[in-house]
Amino acid sequence: MMQQPDGESSSPAAAKPAGLLLRWNSPLAQVSLIGLVCFCLPGMYNALNGLGGGGQADHTAADNANTALYACFAVFGVLGGAIHNLLGPRATLFLGSLTYPLYVAAFLNYNHRPGSQVFPVVAGALLGVGAGLLWAAQGAIMTSYPPPGRRGTYISLFWCIFSLGSVLGGLLPVSLNYRRSGKAAASVNDGTYIAFMAVMLVGVALTLLFLPPHKIVRDDGSRATRVTFSSPATEAGEVLRLFADWKMLLLLVPAVGSNFFYTYQFNNVNGLLFTLRTKGLNNVVYWGAQMLGSVGLGYLLDFGFAGRRKRGLAGVAVFAVLGTAIWGGGFANQLRSSAGTPGSTRACRARERLCRGKSTSTRRPS
Repeated sequence: MMQQPDGESSSPAAAKPAGLLLRWNSPLAQVSLIGLVCFCLPGMYNALNGLGGGGQADHTAADNANTALYACFAVFGVLGGAIHNLLGPRATLFLGSLTYPLYVAAFLNYNHRPGSQVFPVVAGALLGVGAGLLWAAQGAIMTSYPPPGRRGTYISLFWCIFSLGSVLGGLLPVSLNYRRSGKAAASVNDGTYIAFMAVMLVGVALTLLFLPPHKIVRDDGSRATRVTFSSPATEAGEVLRLFADWKMLLLLVPAVGSNFFYTYQFNNVNGLLFTLRTKGLNNVVYWGAQMLGSVGLGYLLDFGFAGRRKRGLAGVAVFAVLGTAIWGGGFANQLRSSAGTPGSTRACRARERLCRGKSTSTRRPS
């Protein structure tokens, strides 16, 4: 089955739905549902990963797991769309969602078996596969279900719900590790990992509530998608044709720019320069700012200007100015370290001595 977004025109209209506050087969309900799924799954993953090292004092296991994760994600990010077209959103999301609690379970196990990185690395690779499936399905829903003139608003709604998961997830390590100090607070406790897994399992269950795409009806009575039958051979050909589309290839630039910095920000900044409690607080602020930014950008893209091209260019300009300013501030912070290396700061030297079990009288990093 292959779902095709309808662009500016609508698919053959269905009977106009009754004026209910929130129909389950409406784009709003399904977009809110995918937001809740990402609240529980990638949202919790971001909160855990944002601590630096997956919540571990030694970041080696998390670095290796993330290398395997993004290597597989790069492949299944391309193949995920074809798999979604064959299986539909419910099955694709369900299969992808199962890998998230497995990843957290790997670090829970690592808390008790710190000498073996096999489980975290394998779980990271599987999460890369699952994330490719989940985000492909999410992208299909977000681009095909909302009305054409309100896609920015729906995307901002999704991003607010999704980022709220990271905000609340950032509070988990703060609350569950607040009274821990010294060497015991170098890594998060078992309860933190179990809490993350519990929320993720709720997200797995929510994936079973999605409706087939052909049942989604907008408020004006139009169908959200046109549905045609597909096959593995057809999807393989479509995937290969993507690499001949120059517009698609241009998207590789912002795609690379959207993810390359996470390891640096989470592991080398938040993970090294802050305590366990302030790492969680940073997560709350970081993802909360994304919620505010998504609301502003969504409004700009839908209501800022009459022409779609002007709205798009304005969004790129705003992003470029804010992004440059933020990275400029980050660069200034980096220069505070001698030789430009975060590990040489007083806070990081204290952390390294703490991880080796040596007593230290230096001031705790703020």
